[in-house]
Amino acid sequence: MPISRRRFVHTTALAATAAYATPAAAQRGGQGGVTTPVPDNIRALQRFPGVAVPISEQERLQRIEKARRLMGENGIGAIVLETSTSMSYFVNVRWGLSERPFLLVIPQKGELAYVCPGFEEARARELTTFTKDVRVWQEDEDWGATVQGILQDRGVSTAKIGVEERVRFFIADGIAQAAPASKVVLATPVTAGCRMFKSATEIALMQRASDITIEAFRAALATLREGMTQVELGRNIRAAFDALGGPGGSALIGFGKYSAFPHGSITPQAIREGDIVLIDGGCSLEGYQSDITRTTVFGKPTARQIEVWNLEKKAQTAAFNAAQVGATCESVDAAARKVITDAGFGPDYKLPGLPHRTGHGIGMDGHEWTNFVRGNKTRLAPGMCFSDEPMIAIYGEFGIRLEDCLYITEKGPKFFTQQSPAIDRPFG
Repeated sequence: MPISRRRFVHTTALAATAAYATPAAAQRGGQGGVTTPVPDNIRALQRFPGVAVPISEQERLQRIEKARRLMGENGIGAIVLETSTSMSYFVNVRWGLSERPFLLVIPQKGELAYVCPGFEEARARELTTFTKDVRVWQEDEDWGATVQGILQDRGVSTAKIGVEERVRFFIADGIAQAAPASKVVLATPVTAGCRMFKSATEIALMQRASDITIEAFRAALATLREGMTQVELGRNIRAAFDALGGPGGSALIGFGKYSAFPHGSITPQAIREGDIVLIDGGCSLEGYQSDITRTTVFGKPTARQIEVWNLEKKAQTAAFNAAQVGATCESVDAAARKVITDAGFGPDYKLPGLPHRTGHGIGMDGHEWTNFVRGNKTRLAPGMCFSDEPMIAIYGEFGIRLEDCLYITEKGPKFFTQQSPAIDRPFG
């Protein structure tokens, strides 16, 4: 399973902390023998106003019915989900991933069913929703036979059975071995066909997560000082998220030449006058993600930094303007890339230039279906959500990325957050 950006951020932050800290300092949670206090402006933050309205049971039932409709349209008899975001999306059940399968079967017709290790049955019955059909397998039994029993009872033992593209091989293979008369196929037309299109409640949760992220970044960037490390700034960002009600929020950070690394560097960094500062991260509310990047400068920007920053914003704006209902995803990437290549960078993914796609889908996962990338002919429709984040990476010098997420309305795209006004004014 691909590593998520947020997990990567956490991993690299730990590595950077280890690079800075002595063993004794690491035990104390400090750096170089010093524990840095939380800055006053962050301690003064209050919980962000308003409340996060969770997804209702009725909305989840509507999701299940839409999944059934999409199964019918795609000739799929049932989908089998292991512990995953999609399981949470449909039934609000979260279960640790292990070598013992815990599965959800959603048939095209008939009652849902869960497959659970026998010794976990009591806990499963506490957590499972929308059905009382929880079937168990014992440690010396074939869990695949339990799945086959459900398929047989639902009348789909010879039908196509959908699994997600991220499902572990032994799960897909176990289903295929236990149900040889069926055919295991990708469930993407069903799961992506549901999750790509957000409801008003989902968009409201993403809006709140985005608003909190902007305020956390605003507070943390106000703490910048000569000699600050990316580890210390990262701690301030996390503290700001916690104070505002976005627990678990974090950001990858790049100073100076390391801002050119799209997903950060583990090299220890201390900020100096004139350095570019790039922060990229977000938080999760009721399972829904934000993802924002701000790039600014510590001190007075140079003409070169201003020029490249302005070009980056022009590319981000071109992508936004291209993201109209009915447009293809690849056309959005092309619009941003053209701005950058016309200025002499690239072409394509060559450096210096734009080394990655222009944006990714976002929702319950920080990266999910679908992407603003060449070759993706998926057409934009209301309810779809994406990041808009072309980048200009100049290794050995600096990188500039501006990222705001957008959602598609009947009238076109709308940003969750205001674009940065200028290199020395990252927030409106």
